[in-house]
Amino acid sequence: MTEGPEGTGGDAAAANSRRPDGISEKMIAGQRWHRHASPVSFVLLAAIVAVALSGLVGGQPSLLRVEDFGAARLEVKTPSVIRNGEFFETRIRVEAIRDVSDAVLAVSPSLWTDMTINTMLPAAAEESYKDGAYRFSYGELRAGETLVVKIDGQINPPLFAGTKGEIALFDGEQRLGSMPLEIKVLP
Repeated sequence: MTEGPEGTGGDAAAANSRRPDGISEKMIAGQRWHRHASPVSFVLLAAIVAVALSGLVGGQPSLLRVEDFGAARLEVKTPSVIRNGEFFETRIRVEAIRDVSDAVLAVSPSLWTDMTINTMLPAAAEESYKDGAYRFSYGELRAGETLVVKIDGQINPPLFAGTKGEIALFDGEQRLGSMPLEIKVLP
């Protein structure tokens, strides 16, 4: 080391005098592979976001299910996977192949267990509970006419794992057919 003008230890001493106590040269220079945060946490966060965006854990488009009963065709579009607490929309479309004197939709209670149904549009002319199903009567449909019902609901917190049931179509008291449905509910 060289002596400074006042004989105090030269350049190293001058550099040390400009640093706070306890800070060494190693701390100033840094380490080549030393990072403040681990890259593992970034990779883990990116993986969680990628899985969420993929739709594997809910959020994918609702599937359209179709059943032809001869006298009428029933189409139901509802989510097959949904997260607890989310709002959802179900669209039911009935197309009359021949005249239907009273189009009645029947929903099994097991399908709507621990769900809140907020809206059904259009409202049914008559609502009842009969033979173990909620029944919604929409009146006459002539051949070629269609009925579209929009149902808005929400999954209640107690519902875990999922629910299953059926939506049936009646012509008055005559059962035309039914469509089984299953909704998987994730936490």
